[in-house]
Amino acid sequence: MKVEARLFDVTTAFFFLSAVIYGFWAKEPVGIVALILTGGLSLIIGSYFHFVARRMERRPEDNPDAEISDGAGEVGFFSAGSYWPVAIAASGGIAAVAIAFWQVWLLVIGLVLVLSAVGGLVFEYHTRPNATD
Repeated sequence: MKVEARLFDVTTAFFFLSAVIYGFWAKEPVGIVALILTGGLSLIIGSYFHFVARRMERRPEDNPDAEISDGAGEVGFFSAGSYWPVAIAASGGIAAVAIAFWQVWLLVIGLVLVLSAVGGLVFEYHTRPNATD
């Protein structure tokens, strides 16, 4: 996680430095505020990665002397045939169109569909703890 934290440290510094330079150069308040807020969001993510990196054991990505084979092994479980991401995208599109045209009834339907699709994705492989067949 230290690599990711360093990446966000660099982007945070870039955005804050850009805000200062933009402030002297353009003197336009909206762009300055946007760059400061972007730097703040980057700072939040970088701080989270620093926080998590202190509590994790060292990964091969954090070791400059690591070999490629050090990162071998099981990465995790990824569903190859899940249709739930498509459902999330479609229902998110419905919600976005509802916001664009400010159709509250369609927004309610879109949000219900988004929540249902996210629930389907999260619980796709969930089984009951004491399932008896």
